Amino acid sequence: MNDVSMFASTAVAVPPAVSPLIERLAALPGSGWVGQESLEGWLALPGDAVLFVWGEPVRYPECTDVAVVLPELRAALGQGGAPRFRIGVVRADSEQAVAARYGVGRRPSLVFVRDGQYVDTVAGMCDWEVYLADAVRILAAPTRRPPGIGIPVRVEGAASGCGG
Repeated sequence: MNDVSMFASTAVAVPPAVSPLIERLAALPGSGWVGQESLEGWLALPGDAVLFVWGEPVRYPECTDVAVVLPELRAALGQGGAPRFRIGVVRADSEQAVAARYGVGRRPSLVFVRDGQYVDTVAGMCDWEVYLADAVRILAAPTRRPPGIGIPVRVEGAASGCGG
């Protein structure tokens, strides 16, 4: 085994650094990191909440913009000084699983939940007026089934696969 192959077999992948703006969002009161192992407990808390599903900011530069706007949105919708919703910043190592659970295909996305149940998602960076209108609409909407979750239907005797 040469030196290069020995290093390659023992090297550990280093996760990308988290943007200071995303770290700041997770450190705010009423916000925090959420991972696969903590998601069920986080969802069990009562009330409205938003999961911030982001991606690597180099690949998805809007993530840092949304990380700055989200606390402002929460403050604008607050009631009597109390925040309208709590924020869960999805950890990078749990992003794919949480995104799949809620049918999130775009980064960044804000997944709104109420009492642990899915309400709706806002994808990408939006103008302030759009964010505000969407959030007001979503916070008044009933819960529903998340998109993209279902059981594939198979018809007995039907051809499977493409073209046949």
